[in-house]
Amino acid sequence: MKKFRAGFVMIMGNPNAGKSTLMNAFLGEKISIVSPKVQTTRHHIKGIVTENNYQIVFSDTPGLLLPKYELHKSMVEEINSALSDADLVIPVVSVFEKETEWTNHAELLQGVKKPKLFILNKVDYFKTEEELTEAINKWKVFFGIDELIAVSALKEINIDKLKERIVELLPEHPPYYTEDELTDKSQRFIVSEIVREKIFEQFREEIPYSSEVIVTDFKEAEDIIRIYSSIFVERESQKAILLGKGGSAIKKLGISAREECEKFLGKKIFLELTVKVKDNWRNDKLVLKQLGYK
Repeated sequence: MKKFRAGFVMIMGNPNAGKSTLMNAFLGEKISIVSPKVQTTRHHIKGIVTENNYQIVFSDTPGLLLPKYELHKSMVEEINSALSDADLVIPVVSVFEKETEWTNHAELLQGVKKPKLFILNKVDYFKTEEELTEAINKWKVFFGIDELIAVSALKEINIDKLKERIVELLPEHPPYYTEDELTDKSQRFIVSEIVREKIFEQFREEIPYSSEVIVTDFKEAEDIIRIYSSIFVERESQKAILLGKGGSAIKKLGISAREECEKFLGKKIFLELTVKVKDNWRNDKLVLKQLGYK
């Protein structure tokens, strides 16, 4: 009889490497929000996969970055927290990245004494096997490694192969979570992240990066969930953009967020969004703490 394996697996990499998409592919459920814009993920989010003989606790983390704001410092703390918990670290590289984009993180990687399994993501971009082989060899040489698994998180190419390899590297250990748990985050948190994802999709330039979302009330009835959420921005001009002429922009945002929330929660949703100004919130430690950052 196979012994049960369980452990914490940290997914790390540069912004836009596809870390969140990779975790969602493992789970078969959208837990982490995704966007083509960088720095979408701000929190350390766990996704849990449990089968008969193993449990993988994935940690999706913010993209590696050099902090400019207190918010960024908090995001770096999220990365360090996940590293300290990890039994296995998965550095994810996108086929669109250059080696120079990892130069600043070489020291961090060298300091990681946990087992590592390197991933090359978005390989569906390649047209030929020769291109794929060339890219794999390039990154093997750069990182000085013998093993690198090529995947496409979006197209779910080689995900099962990667999962099998992860299980082989996990320690023998009882499960950390019950078999029906999918994430360590609450429904309220997931809803706030869905609203934030839609902000990234709908607005450009500084708006997504200057916005934060918090669910202020979550009332569940038999036939409907009523959710009240606040969006914080840094300036009145940003609030005006979020609201739009005659409230058109916030209405569009509310519709797309509500539809996504209904898919996730499997229930009819009433969603009310309000926009508030908190000056320079990204540099305010007290406000960051109130918004759920360390």
